[in-house]
Amino acid sequence: MYIAMNRFRVVPGYEEAFEAVWREREGRLKEVPGYLEFHLLKGPKADDHTLYATHTVWATQESFKAWTHSEQFRAAHARAGETPVKYLSGPHFEGFQVIQHEDANGNRLPVAA
Repeated sequence: MYIAMNRFRVVPGYEEAFEAVWREREGRLKEVPGYLEFHLLKGPKADDHTLYATHTVWATQESFKAWTHSEQFRAAHARAGETPVKYLSGPHFEGFQVIQHEDANGNRLPVAA
């Protein structure tokens, strides 16, 4: 399993516009093999920004890489530069290989190497 995250530092006053962009965009992830789930996360506020992160879970890192080279990825990001949102800087990507997975009952689930 692989987790891909992007962190966004949104300038104060643009939080609603940022959230609207994600609410209103056409989701294309479900069309790509290996996609498992997506989360949009809102983090703490600082004086100069509100922290957000996107969090996608993939069956494998290769599945995620295939998404980034897919027609669905290009379509999902085609209007990215047209948003009315101001950022402190561009998104910061972080990718993680899952080495342990535990469910809500405390059962440790197998993770593919």
